[in-house]
Parts: sequence; structure tokens; C-alpha cells
Amino acid sequence: MASSLVSTLSSTLSRLSHFHKPSLHFPIRGLQNLKVHCKLSRPASRFLHTSFSPQFLSSSAKGQNNKAMGQEELVVLGIETSCDDTAAAVVSVISACVRSNGEIMSQVVSSQADLLAQYGGVAPKMAEEAHSQVIDQVVQEALDKAKITEEDLSAVAVTIGPGLSLCLRVGVRKARKLAGIYALPIVGVHHMEAHALVARLVERELQFPFMALLISGGHNLLVLARDLGHYIQLGTTIDDAIGESYDKIAKWLGLDLRKSGGPAVEELAREVRLAIESRNIDAGIPVSSASDEDRRVRADIAASFQRVAVLHLEEKCERAIEWAMKMEPSIKKLVVCGGVASNQVVRARLNQIAEKSGLKLVCPPPSLCTDNGVMIAWTGIEHFHMGRYDPPPPACEPEDAMLDLRPRWPLGEEYAEGKSEARSLRTARIHPSLTSIIQASIQQ
Repeated sequence: MASSLVSTLSSTLSRLSHFHKPSLHFPIRGLQNLKVHCKLSRPASRFLHTSFSPQFLSSSAKGQNNKAMGQEELVVLGIETSCDDTAAAVVSVISACVRSNGEIMSQVVSSQADLLAQYGGVAPKMAEEAHSQVIDQVVQEALDKAKITEEDLSAVAVTIGPGLSLCLRVGVRKARKLAGIYALPIVGVHHMEAHALVARLVERELQFPFMALLISGGHNLLVLARDLGHYIQLGTTIDDAIGESYDKIAKWLGLDLRKSGGPAVEELAREVRLAIESRNIDAGIPVSSASDEDRRVRADIAASFQRVAVLHLEEKCERAIEWAMKMEPSIKKLVVCGGVASNQVVRARLNQIAEKSGLKLVCPPPSLCTDNGVMIAWTGIEHFHMGRYDPPPPACEPEDAMLDLRPRWPLGEEYAEGKSEARSLRTARIHPSLTSIIQASIQQ
């Protein structure tokens, strides 16, 4: 997890993702025409006010066809650099029916697998440099694959937290530079909300409320999703997330970290069925070079760890479902997402838990479970459709401008029965939760 920020920093940061309700100059009916395209000749200063009132135009050929039918196309670029993958994607929808026609126009991911193998995990400074080297190329490739230019975009969505501050900064700077030059609205996205909401892109019938288990390299989170931007946190990580545990086990077993810890452990664990007493392992000897006996021992340890880790998830998930159904008896779906959700053992066991509770398990495809730009773009679309976005930043923003980065950013408020005193004492909440920000905005 990222180290704590200095408490005074938050007061000086820009307001990138303090989502605004539509102003009086931007009535709700305007959301029926969501294709935003602003002329560069307009003075940038007009966009510094919350009374931002964009003109709605459509410049793509597809958009023109939709416009002829009384519809408008919303095209959003999503940028994700919260940890060790540089990702960008373009997602589009027809504004009149956002929930039924999302289309992934492109998806690009630049992996840092070699760095993970070299350093035995994520090295923040090295990760930042890697992001900086490829961010322009990744974004341009996403636009090229979507066969559009920046002028065809309606908005830019970018992860501002939680994550590693050095890495987040690269994506946010790129997003703000692009949004400033092309006068595009910008949506600051919560990384964990994006993991949960991408399931609504692939599962069109997924409605609120629903349960979500978010399991990734840096986070374990059980939430009740009551509505867009309204989450109740039922449980979260006290120390290491399960993804971090997988990475550590993989490192100690001498596995190939270019696959990341989860897949590497899962692959090795499939070689045996029973766990035996562990022995000393020389992690300096790669598993590919180990003797047959040494490999069997490592496989046994991998299988043993995986079973204990998944059993832990099962127990916590069962308890959280009980709590969630007390508050929202109408929930029908359990969404399991995040990088660890790609693990087939995890999916199979949690599917049994879901069925036992009368819920249907919903898992995005593996390519949308790991960090990706699609989930950021889609979350940007969902909030933009509700009028929650910021106006374009200045076209010539200084390189040293203070940015709103939120390495530790809670998704929702804690459920009373799920609070942990150990976590409360250990972690200072620099930023208010996403839920509290949005609920306060709604009440205003």
C-alpha cells in the first residue's frame, strides 16, 4: 500500500474529482446530448467556473448517424496508471441508453512484468519511470485502434486513487494535458469503484443494489453497492491484500513473477492435489531449474497456500453477504472483480458461496479483471451521464501544478459490525470517502 500523505497536502490540491452536480446552466435534460466538442479558440478561463455549459456536437461518422436518429454518442478515453500497468482504452455509448449499448472501441495495456521479475514486486520509482516512458504511446495507440482522434472524444476519465502516488501522477498529468489542449471535461475515477462497475458493462442486467468482492494486488474489499457512488464497506484489508500474499509466496518459491504471483502460484499448485509438510526452499533456484522432488515440494506449498487463502475469502464473503442482505434483501448478484478474480479456483469456490446464498456470481472476463483502461472509461461514462465531472483544466497548465492524487481513498463508509480497531489505529484517512463526497453533493 502507498505510504501516508502529509495531512496538509489535501488542502492545496486541485479539485479534479470533487464531482459537481449539474449547474443551473447545465440542466439534466442536457444529458440527452452528451457529445462534447469545444472549439480550441475559446478562452480557457471560461472553463474554470462550475457553470460550465458545453456545446454538444458530434464529429465522428458514427455520431452523425446517431444524431440523425435523435441520438448522441458519448466517447470517453480512460487512463489507468495506479500501479504497475500503463493502460488506456476508448469506450462509447449512445447517450439515450447508456446501460444497454456500451462498446469497447479499443484497449491497450503496457505491462511491467520484466520489472516485477527484476525487483521481486513493484518498485514505485521504477514503475513511475516505466509509466512515463510509454504513457504517450499507449494513449495514442488506444485512439488509433478506436480509429478516432482527440477531437472525437467527449471526455477523459483517469484514475486518481487509490494507488501509488508516483504512478498516479503520470496518468493524471497526461489526462489533464490532453483535456486542457482539447477542452475536454475530465472525470477523476476511484480505482476500486471502476473494478466493480466494469461488471455493468459486460453484464447488462446488473442493477443496483449488488454485492461486490474486490480482490487485487493492493486491495481486498467487500462492499454493498447501493447505487452509483453509494457504497457501504463491509470489510477490507488490515495488512496484506491477497494479491500481495500471492506475490510474496511466488517470490519465495522462485516462480516467474512476469506472470504475476497469482497465475504463477495457481499454475504450480495444479501439479499436486495434497499439501504436505513444507521444506526449506532455495528461492534463488528458479522452479524451472529445480529437481523433480524440489518442484513437488514447491507445488505442495503453492496448493496449500492457495487453499488457505481462498478459504479465508469464502468465510469473509459469507459473513458480508449476511450483513448486506439485512440492509438490502433485494440483492441478486455477487460481483467478484480485480486481478485475483482471474484465478479459476477463486471463481469456482466463490460461485458455490453465491449459490448457497441464492445469488448469481458475476465475474468480468480476465482481461477486464486486471487493471485496465476500459473500467476507467466506463466508470467515467457512468458518472458523466449523471453530470459528475470537472470542466477542462487550463490548456497551458504548469508542469509543477499541484495535482489531486489520492493514494489512500476509501470507497465507502464502514459498516459498524465490520470495523477494525487495528486498521483504524494504523491508517490515517487523508481523504473523505468517494461515497461521502457524492452524497454531500447530492444533498446540496
